[in-house]
Amino acid sequence: MQSELRKQLLDAFTNAGESYLSGQYLAELVGCSRTAVWKHIEELRNEGFEFEAVRKKGYRIIKTPIKLTADEILLGLTTKFIGRNIYYKDSVDSTQKLAHQLASNGAGEGTVVIADEQTSGKGRMNRNWHSPKYSGIWMSLILKPNITLNKAPQLTLLTAVAVVQAIEEATGLIAEIKWPNDILINGKKVTGILTELQAEADRIHSIIIGIGMNVNQKITDFPEDLHHKASSLFIEKGEIVSRAALIRNIFLHFEKLYLLYLEQGFSPIKLLWEGYAISIGKVIKARTLTEVIEGKALGITEEGVLQIEDETGKIHHVYSADIEL
Repeated sequence: MQSELRKQLLDAFTNAGESYLSGQYLAELVGCSRTAVWKHIEELRNEGFEFEAVRKKGYRIIKTPIKLTADEILLGLTTKFIGRNIYYKDSVDSTQKLAHQLASNGAGEGTVVIADEQTSGKGRMNRNWHSPKYSGIWMSLILKPNITLNKAPQLTLLTAVAVVQAIEEATGLIAEIKWPNDILINGKKVTGILTELQAEADRIHSIIIGIGMNVNQKITDFPEDLHHKASSLFIEKGEIVSRAALIRNIFLHFEKLYLLYLEQGFSPIKLLWEGYAISIGKVIKARTLTEVIEGKALGITEEGVLQIEDETGKIHHVYSADIEL
């Protein structure tokens, strides 16, 4: 995790934009010596940041690293608490697993675990999630909302809306949501969301939301059996997408929606979600653990439960299932 001094320096460069910041100004701002400022700038250079240094003017950042780093994400981040504490790992078995450990040890709300590679990434129902190095966004967010257990699935739907909004803002691509946790572009999956709880019978301690997003993979980076159903932002847009900028977008949209949710409840989120949903009004198949329900998707309840009307007019409430359009 980054030191507070490093965060203050990155915030200063964020706010400065194209302007130069002198070593003396930075030292006074963060309350350390100019030598300490220079040391942190050298460490950022070692990460891949490029600085322009002009005598009597100071420093400005002119290039950020190709490799994803926590410092690059913090540079330009304007959230209040989401993503302000980042645990970055070059490679990890699962960001969810590490986030669970951190949450158990008292990590604060908004803490995020991000890895450039997952060796044992997982999706819903313990399915494997292909998480190659340097190409995607593999991260887990720790939340500590004061809500009841039955409302936890609402945060999966909230996350989906935030991700869709972030993708559209960062790339211009039109993304859609397939209930409950898939983000599709042109009918192919680019993002999955996994929500897990640390809870007792009557209260939630933490909610861990995992986001796996295919960003800059080429089609040959996917296993052959996924070619017909998986895609990436690069494949759909035809150009490389900045992962750090996209992560900042996700954090910003998530924080706005999360604060709205805590203040006004699920209703405004529900309306947004239904506006992005691909299945509403269509005939779908829902495969639960015990049965297959076929019918028209009517929408979701205030609890985030999917409603399907079968051919007899009976309305089924689906809490967990795989959906086929």
